Amino acid sequence: MKSTVKKLKQSLRSGSSEKRNTQEERWFLKNGGVFLKELIADCNAKSIPIRSFSSDQILKATNNFSSNCLVTNKRSHNWYKGIIEDKPYLIKRFLEYKITGDRVGEIYNDIVLSARMSNHSNFLKLFGCCLEFRLPVIVFENAKHGVLNERGRFMVNGEEHLLPLSLRLKIGKEIANALTYLHMAFPKIIIHRYVMPSNIVLDRNLTAKFSDLSMSITLPEGKSRIEAEKVIGALGYIDPSYAQTNFVTEYTDVYSFGVFLMVIVTGRPAIVSTRSDRDPQSIISYVKGLYENRNLDEVIDPMTMNDITSAGKLQVEAFIALALSCCEERDEDRPKMIQVAKELKQIQTSF
Repeated sequence: MKSTVKKLKQSLRSGSSEKRNTQEERWFLKNGGVFLKELIADCNAKSIPIRSFSSDQILKATNNFSSNCLVTNKRSHNWYKGIIEDKPYLIKRFLEYKITGDRVGEIYNDIVLSARMSNHSNFLKLFGCCLEFRLPVIVFENAKHGVLNERGRFMVNGEEHLLPLSLRLKIGKEIANALTYLHMAFPKIIIHRYVMPSNIVLDRNLTAKFSDLSMSITLPEGKSRIEAEKVIGALGYIDPSYAQTNFVTEYTDVYSFGVFLMVIVTGRPAIVSTRSDRDPQSIISYVKGLYENRNLDEVIDPMTMNDITSAGKLQVEAFIALALSCCEERDEDRPKMIQVAKELKQIQTSF
């Protein structure tokens, strides 16, 4: 099964770059779809169950992709909520005008890697997909509390919902566990490249679930880095070393994760502006300045400041110190994700 998935992934990647003729590309994608359909049939009720949904089921569940069912829109896709056979799902529809040519491989990358991660409690579980649209539509487990916004909060009835410090620490630890799994669970290291709040959802139990593996890149076995064709990532989250050299390493994710930690503890976006300084600055420089001047009260999200205990302030201090270490300029000065996950667990339980 694993070898089949690997072959499919390699075939889709190499083929999409090698095909020159438009007709050949159409044939390739059509055959790739058939191959994937066979893979799905082979997976049904097995260790990595993937179900094939019909277009009628998808359209009925989303009311023809109605805005009333829209959960959030992203750079290349929209999330919809829908019910199929009395069960709620999150449905991911890629935008046709954004996904063209070689980028179609991103969708298959998302399906294959999401299937591989589905047994981990901190990844959004893949249930299946529908191949009866021009671009595959992917069906995931429902996440009752939706997607985190740019401030690391979630919305309730159009308003930002208050996240207590304990939940923020828990979210940080759970996403660290997910990234550690990506980096260490397989013979080849998988780099996410898009660590940011909008790729994280909260389920009914407020468990953090990592999603969107479409832009992930797999390193050659035994290698610690690979040169990417182009730099991928969100403004404010991109590792400067990666931006300058195009080389992807596990520390590419570590840097982005450090930014994410700062976002969820401060309640500010990755690019911030303050009343005293109207010019936007990175959250790293903003937090680092406050941390070095011992102005921790200004670091903490003002929405939770009234409920922070003295022990909570110590947690925030340790949390910020760890986040800053993840964002060190040189790769070799940053911790690995397994070290980050262990330290977050210790911070959560030690105070």
